Amino acid sequence: HGHVLHHGAELGRLCGIAMTDSSKLQSLLGFLHASPSPFHAVAEARHRLQAGGFRALTETEAWSDVSGRCFVERDGALVAWVSEQADAPQSGFRIIGAHTDSPNLRVKPNTSIASVGYRQVPVEIYGGALLNSWLDRDLGISGRFILRSGEAALVRIDKAIGRVSQLAIHLDREVNEKGLVLDKQLHVLPMVGLGEFAGDAFVAWVAAQAGIAHADVLAHDLMFHDVAPPGLLGLDDEFVVSARIDNQFSCWAAIDALVNDRTATRGPIPMVALFDHEEVGSSSTTGAAGPLLEMVIHRIAAASGLTTDERSRALARSTCLSSDMAHAVHPNYAERHEPGHRPVPNGGPVLKVNANQRYATSAVGAARFRAACERADVPVQVFVSKNSQPCGSTIGPITATRLGIETIDVGCAMLSMHSARELCGAADADLFVAALTSFLQA
Repeated sequence: HGHVLHHGAELGRLCGIAMTDSSKLQSLLGFLHASPSPFHAVAEARHRLQAGGFRALTETEAWSDVSGRCFVERDGALVAWVSEQADAPQSGFRIIGAHTDSPNLRVKPNTSIASVGYRQVPVEIYGGALLNSWLDRDLGISGRFILRSGEAALVRIDKAIGRVSQLAIHLDREVNEKGLVLDKQLHVLPMVGLGEFAGDAFVAWVAAQAGIAHADVLAHDLMFHDVAPPGLLGLDDEFVVSARIDNQFSCWAAIDALVNDRTATRGPIPMVALFDHEEVGSSSTTGAAGPLLEMVIHRIAAASGLTTDERSRALARSTCLSSDMAHAVHPNYAERHEPGHRPVPNGGPVLKVNANQRYATSAVGAARFRAACERADVPVQVFVSKNSQPCGSTIGPITATRLGIETIDVGCAMLSMHSARELCGAADADLFVAALTSFLQA
């Protein structure tokens, strides 16, 4: 899969921590470590699905049999489902949606420049990154090459090859009083060495490290990532600290819930949809605003012999859980949260509500999710923004609009959202999987 998956004691040694007894927590840390790019996240999800008995279907081939445990992938997106009953599609779908991408630094097509003796790599800011969090970090490179053969080759180099160094305070005396201001074009170029650097020298170097002939590389999707592994933090290991918690925490939890759901009772088809490009608006062939999920549902319905009317009725019986991360109250900025709506890490899943439909949760959906959490004996928190503090959005409203199905926005509480290094609650791993599993079985 182009990466190494670490579990248990090995991951504990790698992260320099004493692992807790939670197998879910170990599984989460392994997923985060294995997924420095959306393409790696899909590869890791595929690995776990196949280990759980899922079989791959190909979009370009006929789907004569969609029963059992199946999945289909497209670049940085994946859809998986379990259909144990012949007439299951008529009962609708229980969908968990999440996204594989995170804000980061993406390598531009022409990859090599030199400035005052330094070799640098030009990057494009992907999504709403907290740029200051990328300063003074050891950066590796990951992503994929598209080869002359048409194949995609995953690339991952965890060696610290890049760094965006911060300007010394001696040369910016008022930075602590006036705040740090970064020019996206000038101030976030990673340096990767000294000397001359031009053309596609960087791609050639990465290809050589990956054991791929440079002449075979026709295009690339490369991005920088923090090489520090995921770990635990706190006096009692209360927190998970890692890159890409938003939203690979949700991707991991959704896949774990689906793989370990062994119910075969007649009812809605449990399904997971992992999308790419949420951080930049979801408008792509692999984003939630594209037709991928709708197309998969239509093909399942067609292969199961459903008429157009029966498919529409099935969608009317369906529900989607838009699973993204939620804003935990910050101990240093508590006034930024609406009083009475201040989620905390390890407090259980968070229902996200917004009357202006930045989140898709309705009272009907909120009640349905609360009932699922009650069955699993999992506590529920609620987040709603202050009127003076607008919130972001998710794949929830997009999915609700695209498919016309009841959609509920939920997540787990976290701090440092969109930082190069984020934080969430360690106990929420077990709680969230329990809640998602109960939702899939509803």
